[in-house]
Amino acid sequence: MNDFAGTATLVRLALRRDRVILPVWIVVFVAMAAGSAKASIDLYPDVASRVSAANTSNSSPALVSLYGRIFDPTSLGEVSLFKLTAFGSLLVGLLAAMLVVRHTRAEEESGRLELLSAGVLGRYAALTAALIVSVSTVIVLGLLTAVSLIGVGLATAGSFAFGLTWIAAGLAFAGVGALAAQLSEGARAANGITAIVLGVSYILRAVGDSATDGGTRWVSWLSPIGWAQQIRAYAGDRWLVALAPLALLCLLVAAALALLRRRDVGAGLVRPRPGPATAAASLRSPLALAWRLHRGSLIAWGSAFLLLGFVVGNIASNVDGFVASDGARDLVEKLGGVSGITDAFLSTEMGVLGLLASAFGIQAALRLRSEETALRAEPLLATGVTRYQWLASHVLMALLGTTALLFVGGLGSGISSGASLGNMGRQIPRMLAAAAVQLPAIWVVTALVVILFGLAPKLITGAWVLFGAFLLIGQFGRLFNLPQGLMDISPYAHTPHLPGGDFSVTPVIVLTAVAAALLLAGATTFRRRDIG
Repeated sequence: MNDFAGTATLVRLALRRDRVILPVWIVVFVAMAAGSAKASIDLYPDVASRVSAANTSNSSPALVSLYGRIFDPTSLGEVSLFKLTAFGSLLVGLLAAMLVVRHTRAEEESGRLELLSAGVLGRYAALTAALIVSVSTVIVLGLLTAVSLIGVGLATAGSFAFGLTWIAAGLAFAGVGALAAQLSEGARAANGITAIVLGVSYILRAVGDSATDGGTRWVSWLSPIGWAQQIRAYAGDRWLVALAPLALLCLLVAAALALLRRRDVGAGLVRPRPGPATAAASLRSPLALAWRLHRGSLIAWGSAFLLLGFVVGNIASNVDGFVASDGARDLVEKLGGVSGITDAFLSTEMGVLGLLASAFGIQAALRLRSEETALRAEPLLATGVTRYQWLASHVLMALLGTTALLFVGGLGSGISSGASLGNMGRQIPRMLAAAAVQLPAIWVVTALVVILFGLAPKLITGAWVLFGAFLLIGQFGRLFNLPQGLMDISPYAHTPHLPGGDFSVTPVIVLTAVAAALLLAGATTFRRRDIG
């Protein structure tokens, strides 16, 4: 039998399963790029304002480490999109890799791929289909992004070069996902390997970009994200650099196919460590088990939030010079919802941290469904553990986890901005308060996952669709002058803008009550439905 037999069928199956999620995420990325470009056209109306912003950014090691270096200070396109070059490549790479893992290792882990293999299905069909879906997604994403950037008024060649930047990152990390899926026996472990590679790549790029001497900037060339950045959209458009991630994709796919040929279905190169024969004392409750399952990702997310908090706080001391024109100040204050430019920036960035924390909350709550479909929940519920106890253990980890993430993010930004501005004793409480007011909206989004789990578990991944819609409305609603009634659908639209803004306790209480009601409804519906 042909090793690639059945590939087309699996491609159609994958597209059918992702028919909602993929378009939503493509729209999110395209709108994010177009919205940033549209805002920046008014933000930097002349060359002088662009040069001033670029010089301020390039002179700040924190900004360069986070977003990368601006190669052409006079370029409207590059100054507009420099925040989305490296960081956007990171997100596109994550999407591409997770798509490959989702349609390979996750299918093996659930047993569906073995069932399909009983028919006419070649050994390489699943991996090939996953790569086709992932690569096609990033190509469509990149092309639509380029067209949207042309539509808002940026240069045609530079816009396609920027789209190629995201495509290049997606190609490289699709290969990383393909190889990671062969190394481990679980989808979560494969995604963890991918996340580590992404993190190391981003750090290598940051080290190279922020080097004060030109001799060590070559370090960024060790990173696929650095390769994507070196395409230099709107600053030279170096198209041939895209051959590097393409070559990496071919190399990694060849290695993945070689490993796939030599392993059994369900097995991986790295076998999991067997657990103890008896449960430890620390695992004798549902909450202790939930902590054991979530602690690895929570620690990793917490470290990233602490680092982001420090970087955001450090940037705050330079934001006054970065936003030079009156129009730029008005726009940033509009986004942040406060009057002071530094407080507006910190308010906006705390909103971004809130969105990231929501992603963790969704991921943690989705563990309920993965435990159920993997048949690990039913044996546990056959003991003295009630449904409410099991559900509450994972929900509590999601709620407390998001709280802890925002606390460390707010603490890091408070320490860093306080040290930079010379008022640490005042800044730390202000930033912790700014972090705390984000929590009710995050809890509402997490509670939506719980009610979907109880009411319609097969639709639970629709929580990501809702999150994407809230993100679009919250981040770009004001820029595109959307009706207030539409923006009010997003729970993030009701979050008080701190630090510096007016605080009202009413939206905090209402959002908390909505979250509690959704959680109660989710628990009730879960109790009344069948397991599995």
